Amino acid sequence: MGQKIGSAFIKNFILNLANVVILQKGYLDDLDAACGDGDFGVGMYIGFENVKKAIEQKDEEDLGHIFDEAGHAILSSVGGASGVLFGTLFIEAGKVAGTKREIDLNDLSNMMRASLEKICQSGGSKQGDKTLIDALWPAVESLEDAAKRNLDLTEALLMAANAARRGAESTKDLIAKQGKARYLGEQTLGHVDPGAELIRLIFETLFATYESTGGTS
Repeated sequence: MGQKIGSAFIKNFILNLANVVILQKGYLDDLDAACGDGDFGVGMYIGFENVKKAIEQKDEEDLGHIFDEAGHAILSSVGGASGVLFGTLFIEAGKVAGTKREIDLNDLSNMMRASLEKICQSGGSKQGDKTLIDALWPAVESLEDAAKRNLDLTEALLMAANAARRGAESTKDLIAKQGKARYLGEQTLGHVDPGAELIRLIFETLFATYESTGGTS
């Protein structure tokens, strides 16, 4: 395995992700309108605008601080459960990264596992509840499997992105059991959960950034 990604790459990835989320504001709102308040995209737009500002203004090299800055930028500007859960995703990953300036695939899988476990604990959700966990869980398991098999980062990140995509798509066939959407019952069938779709965007952007840079910038 041996391949590592450093702080410059992670900053680049987070900025790329922020741009993707900002561009997808309307799409994410449309997904949310089917089963919720229709403002998920707006909230994440605001959150990731703040993420961009936080990351662009910092010269911090420790990965823990970079992820923590991104997480708190979301947490401080996005209301409701979405802000808490996606803020937690970055903050918990940062705790595992700590003062490291480079991480390998095993580190990354450990970071995402910590995020997943904290999100499950905080939100009280599990697989099958039609939430972001339905995309995050398989992506994390894919990373862990790739780490055990000593796959290279390109293959590992592609596998995780595909797992997140399949997980997000699977929410079409689920009935919401968490959040406001749970009150709609079977009306939520046939609609992708917006949180799960954002997880897909996160892992697809991570792969795309690595593929385009080789993890060097």
